[in-house]
Amino acid sequence: MTTSSPADDAAARSHVQLTTGAYADSVTLLQVSKDVAATDGVEAAQVAMATPLNLDTLVAMGFTLPETGPNDMVVALRLAPDGDLDAAVAAVDAALLAATRRGASGEAQAAPARTVTSALRRADAGLVLISVPGEHAYVEAMDAVDAGRDVMIFSDNVPVEQEIALKRAAAASGLLVMGPDCGTAMVGGVGLGFANTVSPGPVGIVAASGTGCQQLMTLFDLAGVGVSAALGVGGRDLSAAIGGLSTRRAMDLLDADPATELIVVVSKPPAREVADQIHAHAATLSTPVHFALLGAGEPDLTHAAEEVVRALGHAPPGWPRWGDGVGDVPAGDGYLRGLFVGGTLCDEAMLVAGETLGPIHSNIPLSPDLALDRGLTARTHLMIDFGDDSLTAGRAHPMIDPTLRLAHLETVAADPDTAVVLMDVVLGHGAETDPAASLAPAIAAAIETARSGGRSLPVVVTCVGTAADPQGLDRQVRALADAGAVVHASNAAATRHAVSLLAAVPTTGDAR
Repeated sequence: MTTSSPADDAAARSHVQLTTGAYADSVTLLQVSKDVAATDGVEAAQVAMATPLNLDTLVAMGFTLPETGPNDMVVALRLAPDGDLDAAVAAVDAALLAATRRGASGEAQAAPARTVTSALRRADAGLVLISVPGEHAYVEAMDAVDAGRDVMIFSDNVPVEQEIALKRAAAASGLLVMGPDCGTAMVGGVGLGFANTVSPGPVGIVAASGTGCQQLMTLFDLAGVGVSAALGVGGRDLSAAIGGLSTRRAMDLLDADPATELIVVVSKPPAREVADQIHAHAATLSTPVHFALLGAGEPDLTHAAEEVVRALGHAPPGWPRWGDGVGDVPAGDGYLRGLFVGGTLCDEAMLVAGETLGPIHSNIPLSPDLALDRGLTARTHLMIDFGDDSLTAGRAHPMIDPTLRLAHLETVAADPDTAVVLMDVVLGHGAETDPAASLAPAIAAAIETARSGGRSLPVVVTCVGTAADPQGLDRQVRALADAGAVVHASNAAATRHAVSLLAAVPTTGDAR
């Protein structure tokens, strides 16, 4: 008689195949993976290009991979005990075919423009949006600047030297470069990239931070304050290397906008000398400027939002929270583990939690000595930004594709050193259509994993969104709360809540 472990059974039910020379973008393959995973008899499915990050994800999911090349598409399937491999492979083929058909109109059309220059010959646009792999963004963006257009660069992984060159060229021509890695903007009432649905109003936002901008927009919305425009400038704009070139230009544009009565500048921790220069520039404008610049000793984003609301003659509301289940139960001994899709929300959480817990390890650390290794683990308090450039090369942003974060949630839930989990969910156009559909079951499973090991595991979530967002704010927060999480509208409040649940406050640990 032979026996097998669950791991052996899973391996026996796994199937991996390669297709060389096939290509589809990461968002298309994410939908294919979801379609196949929903097939009867399939426990897990991942269809992805063979980038190093995707291969690491597949290995972490327990798949054994053959040797691959950069032009390979990997199909990885794990079947249920009664699953049928032929049916699962047929489901992959059908999903890929459906994706191809969705991309084709069936009607004769002119060939699409393949460069910014050719596109501008067809439409006299005033703003060009660039969303191509980072290594190709510079040429297209410079073409837009040379053509006298403002440009928004959604692409990440653009070298800093190219960003400097673009922004200097734009400054010389009186143009605005938004980005690179500009994830959020609102121009002329239209949201670009990841943008929440908010009412028009008197506040103009200059944002060297995408999710920081979204946190402010959504808090303003809860307070009944609207937004005139949100001009993203890229997360590096207030670094010493860039020197705030786009931030100053964006401030000038909002100062000249009659619909803007107050300007807010929001940023991840800036270079101190650049922050001083931006403060000095604000003093030259006729429109009042408020600052939400994260950093040690600086106010958090919620406090900054409250100050803006008061300046406009309103009283800040009580910021809502939802749920009172496992997420309100004090934790046992252990560490705080933050799993974020928003880099600025991760930065803010480290600053807020660090006031009590001391230094926190991260893949986007506040100081270099706190950097996590490639495995993203440490026997200490840690917070991970799954939207960092190093974790998005070759795959969609985690606000679209939650695979990496969900896998890591399962890992930290099984770790007895994990005492409290802190997460964020960011709603709005461009983001996942129903993030709670996958996250709520994963939270419930994480809580149950801890319970089966004799532990409680509080899960605290920030949900950044508005009632008018397409995902439905109330539906999302209720699903997360029903799964056992406590959900906050304010990231700072969520972080303080998570810290308060720690039974003890260990401040030191060993990197693994």
